[in-house]
Amino acid sequence: MSPGFPGRRVSSVPGGWATVRFVRPSYDGGVVRRPPAGTIPDAPGSYQFSDADGRVIYVGKAKSLRSRLSSYFQNPASLAPRTAQMVATAESVTWIEVRNELEALMLEYSLIKAHQPRFNVRLRDDKSYPLLAVTVADTWPRAMVMRGNRAKGVRYFGPYANAQAIRQTLDVLVRIFPVRTCSDAKLRRHERLGKPCLLFHIGKCAGPCVDAVTPERYSELVTELIGFLDGDTQPVVDRLTAEMVAASDALDFESAARLRDRIESVSSVVERQQMVVDSDDDLDIVGMAGDNLESAVQVLFVRRGRVVGHKGFVVDNVEDLDEAGMVARVVGELYADDPPLGVPREVLVPHVPLDHDVLEAFLGAQRGSRVRIKVAQRGDKRSLAELVGRNATEEFTRHRLRRAADHNSRARALNDLQLALDLPSAPLRIECFDMSHTQGTDYVGSMVVLEDGLPRPAEYRRFKVREVDGNNDVAAMGEVLTRRFEAYLRDRDVPVDQRGRFAYPPQLLLVDGGLPQLGAATAVLDRLGLRHEIPVASLAKRFEEVYVPGSSEPVRIGRGSDALYLLQRVRDEAHRFAITYHRSLRGKRMTRSVLDDITGLGPARRKRLVDAFGGVRAVQAASRDDLATLSWLPDEVADNVWAALHPDGTTP
Repeated sequence: MSPGFPGRRVSSVPGGWATVRFVRPSYDGGVVRRPPAGTIPDAPGSYQFSDADGRVIYVGKAKSLRSRLSSYFQNPASLAPRTAQMVATAESVTWIEVRNELEALMLEYSLIKAHQPRFNVRLRDDKSYPLLAVTVADTWPRAMVMRGNRAKGVRYFGPYANAQAIRQTLDVLVRIFPVRTCSDAKLRRHERLGKPCLLFHIGKCAGPCVDAVTPERYSELVTELIGFLDGDTQPVVDRLTAEMVAASDALDFESAARLRDRIESVSSVVERQQMVVDSDDDLDIVGMAGDNLESAVQVLFVRRGRVVGHKGFVVDNVEDLDEAGMVARVVGELYADDPPLGVPREVLVPHVPLDHDVLEAFLGAQRGSRVRIKVAQRGDKRSLAELVGRNATEEFTRHRLRRAADHNSRARALNDLQLALDLPSAPLRIECFDMSHTQGTDYVGSMVVLEDGLPRPAEYRRFKVREVDGNNDVAAMGEVLTRRFEAYLRDRDVPVDQRGRFAYPPQLLLVDGGLPQLGAATAVLDRLGLRHEIPVASLAKRFEEVYVPGSSEPVRIGRGSDALYLLQRVRDEAHRFAITYHRSLRGKRMTRSVLDDITGLGPARRKRLVDAFGGVRAVQAASRDDLATLSWLPDEVADNVWAALHPDGTTP
């Protein structure tokens, strides 16, 4: 034990790490005793609080670790409520010493991204915003609308709020810049056939698949498209106007008319990108509105003076932050990951953020040049910032109306479940298991997770049942639960960074089914010595009855209650997840069987064949000549494929 710090062990490790282990805090007159001053460095760094399971629950940074961490060890009554709750939940604190405040900030965001701590501010975005992407790394770059994570070798524009609007914009743009929009498989297919698709004939593609355009000219089209999307629209208009005048002077009125139509199309797209500030300005405008629990954030992206997209978030105010701290946290989280449009030269915010200079240096490191964070004071920028702020206020009002009933019902449901099932605490983590199969084949199990009454898809798991023959849901449930909780037992005693995917136990284990499934779950917990640690219940589909161990009668839970609705929802989600996985396996097995056991067609050739035609059905529909055009497929194998798919000698 460290002198003057009863109830805690303090240890240090090489490389700037140190750990203070909380073991039932001791108080002196109601005040938590602080660790000796020499055990915490008076240096910049990042610190992590962890719970009893070793899960990181809060990540912070400090100019002086000694000063910041000492502030947590005081009378809980003098701490802010959320801070007091975090300290009460924490079991240990670990810190990393760095050289300066900028490194501390960068490390903090890296750790928040890795651990997703529950007591840190989180940007929650329940929408997937569409992006306009150009695959610049391809031999023949492609323009497309997409969602999801960014990939290397792709230029992104957006995000946009309306998918239909951006698709319409892309439809207009490919008339002006006829780059391909087809998939890679379709491009290869038409290259092999030597015939272009319909888009070439209607002027929406330059025809790279049939060498109708040179690589140099195609590269120019891609460059012009990217420049246009970047906001550099005037050169395109000037070029098209000059070509129209030249065609008219040459009495080529048909070409002049087509160019006139293109100019009108360009103008329609430019009008959608409203000019809001000077044409050289690249900036993002952040607006915020909220209360003590949540905040709505709206971000407007402006490039070369034009609005090119916007995005909205909802922030869980789980940290005790003032306005300056909240702005710093939001801006840092916004640019911690590589944003689609990069980091602009200027970010307008509603309040000067905490550690303003450090945050500017952080964004500057991301951008590679200086970034200014400021509050707009006058002119167009102030008007724009006020507009974004009003949008945030309106969005927060809408969000609060949507969430009020749901938040209250979730709280009631968890409290009612604790009382109805006689649980030691409210079940903040619920795991539900279900099985799916078709007459004993493709047997799978699913595990879905609710935390605080909300789904946690990242925690979902799926299982292939390995040891059960035929239709036996009870045995399959036992196998899946055994694998899940044996993994938990292996992981709970190892260091946090070495734990697997099942490191944390549920506060309620729910199985889909009646007394037989409940018996299987109880037997697994008894065998593993977890019966008294993990409460278990089952939900039978027929009458929506809830059973608990030791009673053949169902627990009385009101039909219209929030508690029963929560159990039904997690059961239905487990069923959906299991069915989806089962159908995926069954579909793969059925589609694979069509091309299985063909002499000369191994896994590599089979995959290449499916990719070349764009799908198994396309392979089935291909003629013998189509197969013969594949230079890498031997004629003998092509004959075997065609014969296997057309045993009667005819094409379907």
